Amino acid sequence: MDVKLSRRAGGHVRVRMGHVRVWVLRLISSVLIWTALIQLTSVAELWRPHLLPKGWPACLDRRSGVGIGAADYPNATSFSVKSEIGAAAPSPPALLPNRVYKNNGYLRVSCNGGLNQMRAAICDMVTIARYLNLTLLIPDLDKRSFWADPSDFGDIFNIKHFIDSLRDEVRIVKSLSRKFNRKGRSTVLSMPPVSWSSEKYYLKQILPLFHKHKVIHFNKSDARLANNGLPIELQKLRCRVNYQALRFTPQIEATGNKLISILRESGFFVVLHLRYEMDMLAFSGCTHRCSHEEIKELTQMRYAYPWWKEKEIVSEKKRLDGLCPLTPEETALVLQALGFARDTQIYIASGEIYGGERRLAALRAAYPKIVRKEMLLSPDELSPFQNHSTQMAALDYLVSVASDVFIPSYDGNMAKVVEGHRRYSGFRKSVLLDRRKLVELLDLHLNKTMAWDEFSLAVRRIHEHRMGQPTRRKVIPERPKEEDYFYANPQECLEHWNNQKINNYQ
Repeated sequence: MDVKLSRRAGGHVRVRMGHVRVWVLRLISSVLIWTALIQLTSVAELWRPHLLPKGWPACLDRRSGVGIGAADYPNATSFSVKSEIGAAAPSPPALLPNRVYKNNGYLRVSCNGGLNQMRAAICDMVTIARYLNLTLLIPDLDKRSFWADPSDFGDIFNIKHFIDSLRDEVRIVKSLSRKFNRKGRSTVLSMPPVSWSSEKYYLKQILPLFHKHKVIHFNKSDARLANNGLPIELQKLRCRVNYQALRFTPQIEATGNKLISILRESGFFVVLHLRYEMDMLAFSGCTHRCSHEEIKELTQMRYAYPWWKEKEIVSEKKRLDGLCPLTPEETALVLQALGFARDTQIYIASGEIYGGERRLAALRAAYPKIVRKEMLLSPDELSPFQNHSTQMAALDYLVSVASDVFIPSYDGNMAKVVEGHRRYSGFRKSVLLDRRKLVELLDLHLNKTMAWDEFSLAVRRIHEHRMGQPTRRKVIPERPKEEDYFYANPQECLEHWNNQKINNYQ
């Protein structure tokens, strides 16, 4: 009897212990689930754009990156110094979760060109790495071009932010692991991808090469991804990289924001991207109003650089076709015709103007409040960036995006990328000069064939719808170099501006 009671009591104890274990497990599970839900809710609220779109192509998972857009910057006339390009851009309270995927290989990239050509290329290379499930190495920057800038990626961009802000999309590393340095471990294939290629080219022709080589080096990266015809998820990822992940270093952003603050203290300001540096004129062959000695110097420079393929150039023909930057003298007349008052504060975003103050004399006479960063900052403040043209260009980029009006005298890479950033920031006014029509009008006016009032009215009319308003990109499938550049008008990332509003501007 005692034995039976003991067994019965032991059974009750075991039953009670079982209930306790189940209760404890349920409690722990509930705590973990609620904790996870709270974390996911926090990340979703702060980084909601990452979670919106669906329908990645078959080789991708369903999570994609989307940039915030103009709705976050509704006031296009009072751009804050603490903007999305400044140091005050918010960071998530916790790291985004790593995207888990089978790595198909390692992509090494050598960017070529100036700051903004490299910037666009980096966006493209991240997008390609994401699409092909690759690991991307921090890109190498161009050190061999005309500017000979020794800056590395980390001297210009915030590496930690770049890696962390994209970790839910693609794995980015600073260097290859040691195993790839062992002799015979793998063969690195170095190649330039085909320009203006669709995602299908990379899937069908490039991905199989990774299965063989594991490490591929793209030795050229400019314009290697199509402007149009890509899945919208890829286009939105390009925007996310450009407007969220590519943040300048704290030192560059702090200095850029100081420039903006100084300019804001004097009120309204215009940024004039006066593309009239020696390298631009030599490369383009545009020598209007240059002396014989200057023409000779520019021609010699053009022949000295073998990668500048076009050598024999007829300057006047190019100018009449609208393919030359406006001269400082022509720019002064255009600004006056557009109605900018004499006391307008104008910040010149450029390198050293060819011909120096002599060529700036007419522009400065028309607009005495012309300033440059060298006039606004002390030598000590600028010294960290001296002899680093790409870092100096980064300062101009920050000021250009933040300005009340942006006017490029030539539609080069900086002009296009800044134009796109200003569209993304709320369609801020960018005067996109029609140089072909302007040259015709300028010649008529300077030849005294056209009076000033008629000239001014004509200039205003041809630019009425060239102020950075919402519009659709021009698509020319057979000639992608001639169609509108994706980074000048990333329309896929501006979906909150409804189609009706875009059409009203056309």
